[in-house]
Amino acid sequence: MFQLDSGQEGEKIVRRKLSDQVLDKLRHMIRSRELRAGDYMPSERALMERFGVGRPAVREALQSLHNAGLITISHGERSRVNEITAGTVLDQTDEIARLLLNAVPSNLEHLKQARRMFELGIVRVAAENATDADVAELRELVQRQRSLLGGDPVPFIEVDMAFHTRIADIVANPIISAVSVAMLRWLFQYHTSLLHWSNNEEITLTEHDCIVDVIAAHDPDKAVETMRGHLNRSLDFYSFGDGEAPPR
Repeated sequence: MFQLDSGQEGEKIVRRKLSDQVLDKLRHMIRSRELRAGDYMPSERALMERFGVGRPAVREALQSLHNAGLITISHGERSRVNEITAGTVLDQTDEIARLLLNAVPSNLEHLKQARRMFELGIVRVAAENATDADVAELRELVQRQRSLLGGDPVPFIEVDMAFHTRIADIVANPIISAVSVAMLRWLFQYHTSLLHWSNNEEITLTEHDCIVDVIAAHDPDKAVETMRGHLNRSLDFYSFGDGEAPPR
């Protein structure tokens, strides 16, 4: 007589939801490039007929694709397949990043350290490879930032972020650019209330001018030294006060 051993007794077949099966099929269509970036998704009725399922399973699968950033659902229009870039992938991590930073105050320090190490490598390559056009755009950003002195601090900080992002773009690596944008966004978007910026704008502008000068001079070592000093000072603006809990 055949008997099941203890291991076999646990090998039960689990029935999967129809929507999960439809989701797998749709993901395969995107991975196989049957559906390409910019393409309209088939209509709900066409998907129902193709997979032999009802409308609820199709709609739930499409919503899951939308939540994952793979398609965009627009009211009154058919869904479209999104172009997947390093930036769109990192955009999907914003909520997780917020939870991570808010969970333990020390995570903010870890992010600041990561940004410091990341930007020092970036500025070295930027100083080696910057073109005259790159330098001109950096100087224009500093001038734009200077024109915002004395006003709302948020636009000033946004141009500050654009300045550092433009340096990252000189590396000509879309993953590096996307990670740079994400780290700046996490610092700014989720910790604006922690940003102690007052009366430091002029110092920031002077340091930005110096960073552009050493990049223009193609001096990688001096660029790293200048950026390190700038980051060591400016990252101190992001800090939890004594006994202060992270924002919720």
